Amino acid sequence: MAVAVAGLVLWVVLGVALLWRKDLDRPCFWLCAAALALGAAVRLASMDHVTSDYTDFLSQWVQFFRDNGGFGGIRLSVGDYNVPYLYFLAAISYFPVSDLYLIKLISIFFDLVLAFGAARLTILAFPGRGRAAALVFSAVVLLPTVALNGACWGQCDSVYGALTLLALADALDRHPARSVIWLGVAFSFKLQAIFLIPLWCVLWYARRVRFKHLLLFPAAYLATILPALALGKPLGDILGVYFNQMGLYHDRLTLNAPSLFALIPYGAEVDGPFWAKVGIFAAFALVLALLGALFFVRKRLTNAHLLAAGLVLAIGVPLLLPYMHERYFFLAELLSVVWAAGGIRRVPVPVCVQIAALGGYHAYLTLRYAFPMAWGAWLMALSLAAVLGSLAGQLLPPRQQKTPEPS
Repeated sequence: MAVAVAGLVLWVVLGVALLWRKDLDRPCFWLCAAALALGAAVRLASMDHVTSDYTDFLSQWVQFFRDNGGFGGIRLSVGDYNVPYLYFLAAISYFPVSDLYLIKLISIFFDLVLAFGAARLTILAFPGRGRAAALVFSAVVLLPTVALNGACWGQCDSVYGALTLLALADALDRHPARSVIWLGVAFSFKLQAIFLIPLWCVLWYARRVRFKHLLLFPAAYLATILPALALGKPLGDILGVYFNQMGLYHDRLTLNAPSLFALIPYGAEVDGPFWAKVGIFAAFALVLALLGALFFVRKRLTNAHLLAAGLVLAIGVPLLLPYMHERYFFLAELLSVVWAAGGIRRVPVPVCVQIAALGGYHAYLTLRYAFPMAWGAWLMALSLAAVLGSLAGQLLPPRQQKTPEPS
């Protein structure tokens, strides 16, 4: 526990030091600092929790690296995560302390990157709202699913989530090359970064990103796997990780995720493969419809519009796809908080997204349902409709009122 306490103290100190450099006014600074302190306390209370993901997978993978020479074990077949995260686990194997705390501290560090990335996105999408950015920073630090994901569950969604937010922020801030590089690194950590990748097609035809910049995506991915190749890991094993992941868990259309498949009554006999294809087709249709609609208004797209489009993808794609897990709405949870900074009327969306996502977390962490997952699916669907309606209302030309003819 001493390692956990020390790590969280450093986390708060680092966060406060970075906030101090942002030249915030006093109320915003103390709000963010208080959020960090409270966030650290919440995370500390969760650090001892052990899940089956840790006992069955993560701890065994770390032990595998201990038994096979640390980084030397990278060349061997271990785990179903891509190699960038395995580098972290291999590094942990050298320390003679509890790997449970070290695994969680990695994710907790990226929680801080998440918060700063979300605050930066807020400033870029809604200029002049510095206090809103401070609220977003604090909200992300204290967001229940963010705190539970790393500190309690030991998952690493904050890693790819933080990198994806950095990619989007750089895109909105007119740094296209850096944006695509961050996106490629995010994808190298988690396949779920793919939910937001279509947005870079919009950025391309909106002239925010050039085609030559998009070529940096595979280059960035290649850079992350070069150490594993140098250590002797076969390229086929690396490239096959995501294909293997997509082939798993096809026994259920949803794995505690608040997707539309949660609306199917428990125990109902359905043609799983058929409805899976329907869901995949629907997700593709949503993406193509969004890309097509935004193409026609590409010259009028602002940072706020692009943020909203990203949120549509982050909610809509996992909502429609089959075989989604509890944590696959992670990007939606983050972007919805940023999107809500655009106005008080938007606050119900991140609240609904968070409640829906928490239903899946509760199901896994406690092995019982807090409420039917169908409720979560409806909350996600309503959130998607609200964001789509808002985006359409901003981009569609206003109706011209007819001038009454003189009598």
